[in-house]
Amino acid sequence: MKLRLAAVAAVVLAAAGCASTSKVMLGQARPPVDPALVQVYSTPPAGSVEIAQLESASAVGFGTQGQTDAALARLKREAAALGANGVVLMGVGSSGSPVGMSVGAGSYGSHVGGGLGIGIPTTQKRAAGVAIWVPNPPPPPRLPTQTITPPPQR
Repeated sequence: MKLRLAAVAAVVLAAAGCASTSKVMLGQARPPVDPALVQVYSTPPAGSVEIAQLESASAVGFGTQGQTDAALARLKREAAALGANGVVLMGVGSSGSPVGMSVGAGSYGSHVGGGLGIGIPTTQKRAAGVAIWVPNPPPPPRLPTQTITPPPQR
């Protein structure tokens, strides 16, 4: 019984570790860049050159924001490996699949066993975009800072 439970747990953990990226080359790759330099755009900046169409998937999980962030980070890493310093984000979505887990039951002689079944709906986050090279990328936008003034002294 423990061996069967361990085998089911191993299959579920193996499925949870799956992540992938696909690419279609649209232009010439360049020397790799640091993924931290890759900026995400909603529209391509003027003068940008398309390198590849990318689609990345995060590991199977429960549809958290962390999965979306992981899919975007993977997209940026793949773009950086192709020498892109930008990604035009085409969309982020989910694909789901129910994963079932069960523990068997049976009988042996006068001993009767029980069973347990659990259905866990999981999702996989996907991000799609076009890896681009921007000749003179604009600096990343800065968040506005708020100055707090202390109340007047009495």
